[in-house]
Amino acid sequence: MQSSSPAEVHAAADAYLIDVREAQELAQARVEGAHHLPLGELVARLDEVPRDRTVYVMCHVGGRSAQAVQYLEQQGIDAVNVEGGILAWYQSGLPVVLGEG
Repeated sequence: MQSSSPAEVHAAADAYLIDVREAQELAQARVEGAHHLPLGELVARLDEVPRDRTVYVMCHVGGRSAQAVQYLEQQGIDAVNVEGGILAWYQSGLPVVLGEG
């Protein structure tokens, strides 16, 4: 499974970021521009995931996103896990939107 650090993903030009956390988690903190696709809805909403580019997947600390990446890879999608999730993203000093925003 491919993985990248939050800094690598943030630095990637035009990275397509999918956040697989639940809505109440996004209300606490989220990355601006990330596409919200809860893990539990991934199979039903697979057609929303681009197949013509790499997608980066994040969750809170990396467990759910690793599951999502594994599934997406099985579907032939180039997917990369964001190491440490939004927690590592925030701790790296990268921009996040806090609160309901």
